[in-house]
Amino acid sequence: MSRFLFTRGLWLIFLEIVVTRCLGWQFNFDYHVLFLIVLWALGWAMIVLSGLVYLPAWAVATFGVVMIATHNLFDSVQSDNPLWSILHSPNFLLNTPQHSVFVGYPLIPWIGVTAAGYGLGQIYGWPSERRRAFLMPLGGGLIAGFLVLRVINIYGDPQRWSMQKSAALTVLSFLNTTKYPPSLLFLLMTLGPALLFLWAVDGGTPRWLRPALTVGKVPMFYFLLHIPLIHLLAIAVCYARYGQVHWMFESPTLGQFPITEPPGWGYSLPIVYLAWGVVVLTLYPVCRWFAALKQRRSDAWLSYF
Repeated sequence: MSRFLFTRGLWLIFLEIVVTRCLGWQFNFDYHVLFLIVLWALGWAMIVLSGLVYLPAWAVATFGVVMIATHNLFDSVQSDNPLWSILHSPNFLLNTPQHSVFVGYPLIPWIGVTAAGYGLGQIYGWPSERRRAFLMPLGGGLIAGFLVLRVINIYGDPQRWSMQKSAALTVLSFLNTTKYPPSLLFLLMTLGPALLFLWAVDGGTPRWLRPALTVGKVPMFYFLLHIPLIHLLAIAVCYARYGQVHWMFESPTLGQFPITEPPGWGYSLPIVYLAWGVVVLTLYPVCRWFAALKQRRSDAWLSYF
């Protein structure tokens, strides 16, 4: 397990820096901008977990929970040290007129989430009744913890909520927690409902959710395909609208990641949802085929997708 986690972590970092950067997000190889985001963070989290797995599962889970609960204590620390940017606060590792490297996903919170998830995974060796009895109060407790801490408005997120000019905007301010890096409150408000969802489906996947289960069996495969597909759709739309597409291959600065937006670029939210639906439906049969392939064969390379 340790070797698998370590090599898979290196693989995810490679995918972030080479594959998704060049062939997915930006469609260029100039490396003017390198944005270190989700696969980078998950890769390093797996590398750290490859060492933690030698400890008892409860110790790994405790390590993760403590990291999640306490990392916001350091929100006030300001530093241009590259190591601090990698660990806690999004910032540039390199910023010159020719090249920029920006850490969008600092590692500390995600390492904590990964360690806590490893510990939580042990409950899937329990009988269903015991597991459901554990998941429901845990999920509800995390949601309650979010509500209490957010109402107090002192700790758990660098961004405080405030009364707005309408009730709806006040609710949005209350829910507007920080994801980069994920604050304690962001994790409470997302992991809590996720645990309740696991409790609800523990007896079996509802029929209407089975297509999502198909995609969920091959998440990396879907992830690696959906970014270039979206980019290709953007190129097609750009050509139809402007008659040229050079913007879709240009990302000279972080503010122009992953493309340089053409004049007047952008669409309403319903159009964005339509594009999302087209991408998901297009990739569903491909994911179904790959999931069946993984079920039929046991080649080592398949475990990395």
